[in-house]
Amino acid sequence: MNIARYRIVSGAGFALGDFDPDDKSLIGADKDAARAALEALRARIEALQELLYADGRYGFLLVLQAMDTAGKDSTIRMVFDGVNPQGVRVAAFKAPTAEELAHDFLWRVHARAPGKGEMVIFNRSHYEDVLITRVNGWIDRRTWEARYRRIGEFERLLSDHGTCILKFFLHISSEEQKKRLIERRDDPAKQWKFNPNDLVTRRQWGDYMKAYEDAIAATASDHAPWFVVPANSKLQRNLIVSQAIVEALQRLDLRYPPAPPDIAKIVIA
Repeated sequence: MNIARYRIVSGAGFALGDFDPDDKSLIGADKDAARAALEALRARIEALQELLYADGRYGFLLVLQAMDTAGKDSTIRMVFDGVNPQGVRVAAFKAPTAEELAHDFLWRVHARAPGKGEMVIFNRSHYEDVLITRVNGWIDRRTWEARYRRIGEFERLLSDHGTCILKFFLHISSEEQKKRLIERRDDPAKQWKFNPNDLVTRRQWGDYMKAYEDAIAATASDHAPWFVVPANSKLQRNLIVSQAIVEALQRLDLRYPPAPPDIAKIVIA
């Protein structure tokens, strides 16, 4: 499964408009085969996550960013179903507290970064501080461009310390978001998810797309690549995210620690 076209390691020539949110090319004509491939990837992630935990030399950070309804929560549930919770943590970044605002914008983020052997999923992240803050005019261009540099330095620091970083922008269309918002409004089982403030963000769609495009272009790198994930199709979305995780974990050359000396001679009464 070739996902190289979704991987961004440099801002040179990058344009978000080059990516179709409705792309379903990895699914093809056989959805059953695509679902089987996803199940195989999930099983592989489960095994590799256990090996990451046992190996203990690397941390693994996944950043999920998206517009409302794009499926951050469902991606986490689908892709990481079955992994050992002892070695996996989800960190959600909401509006900063007074204590967090008293520090630099990366202070609260660094504290939640993965330790060695740990996998951490950021459900929203430090990128909120160059997205929502920019779109709402809470910071100026000089500030958000300075923050791009700080983010790059922060991710370089994590990488140098042995953390593998993958960043995913779950890319849906405005039309698909409208459909999902209507479903939330009308389905009693989903109404608890409906937030009228999402409609405010929806009216800022163009500003957010520009902010995402600039942030991805400014912070994509070999050691912290972005993936622009077509997310109108949940199956396509999950295939790309799962494949990217498997490929990254396999590149780490993970191995189990050596067994205790003379383990074969140990007698268990």
